[in-house]
Amino acid sequence: MSAPATTERFETGTTRTPLSSPRWIAESQHLVVLKRLLRGRKGLIGTGSLLLLVLVAIGSPLFAPHDPNVLHLESQLDGPSRTYWFGNDELGRDILSRVIYATRPAIQAGLSAVFLAAAIGTLTGLLAGYLGGWIDSVIGRLWDALLAFPSIFLAIGIVTILGPGWINAVIAVAVINMPVFSRVVRAATLAAKEKDYTEAALAIGCTKWRIMRIHLFPNCVIPAIVLMAIAVPEAILVEASLSFLGLGSQPPDPSWGNMLSGAQGYLSRSATYALFPGFAIVFTVVAMNFFADGLQDAIDPRRNRR
Repeated sequence: MSAPATTERFETGTTRTPLSSPRWIAESQHLVVLKRLLRGRKGLIGTGSLLLLVLVAIGSPLFAPHDPNVLHLESQLDGPSRTYWFGNDELGRDILSRVIYATRPAIQAGLSAVFLAAAIGTLTGLLAGYLGGWIDSVIGRLWDALLAFPSIFLAIGIVTILGPGWINAVIAVAVINMPVFSRVVRAATLAAKEKDYTEAALAIGCTKWRIMRIHLFPNCVIPAIVLMAIAVPEAILVEASLSFLGLGSQPPDPSWGNMLSGAQGYLSRSATYALFPGFAIVFTVVAMNFFADGLQDAIDPRRNRR
């Protein structure tokens, strides 16, 4: 007597794919999370604002009405006008164009720093959580030493050693975020380490590296993604702070931080000079915080956000 069919199948071209396959289940879960993200008010606002920022960053040469580094000496510190919607800085450069061009290094700095921090933090967290022993102790003490310093002071110290510049600022922001990722991934690894499937994989002869890669890493992906969404706005703020202090992006390259630094000496003559780059920072950070909140609600709908 034949066994009853346990899985329903459907045709995809010439390939028959079981509905219960891990790949199909993963894709359906991703769609559910996406629907939840776009259904919530914070998720919808955050996602839309994030897409707008990415579009502006990619198409900054198309959206900027003027060259951000061209001097218009006859319009120094002029207020908003029909020609220059956001006014001009102390050298007559168009503030709107510089704000638009500064979106790209800000987004790149936040994403690059967080991806680098997530990669190294996830690797060290997996090693510390699964292997334990002296490896866990060494990694833990290293991250504890970094966490002992306030993040902005640690970033300033790192950039001072490496030298000012956008790349060194990204490295500094990545370093201050690595301990957080490592601790979150270590906690998730310790929880998954005690599961039956991990012990079964070890019993059938799987190597430790395969167990970490196949069985433990998937349990760390969701916490790491949520933490990345939370860390990006903080990374953008730190990068802007470093640029404000002259340690990040260097003139004449436009950056929200160095624009605020240049505006502080002219507040009495042009109050709007500092307003627009400051608003750009606030808008970006708030939008990404909305996206992070919406993503957490979409992944875990049981969270009570009221």
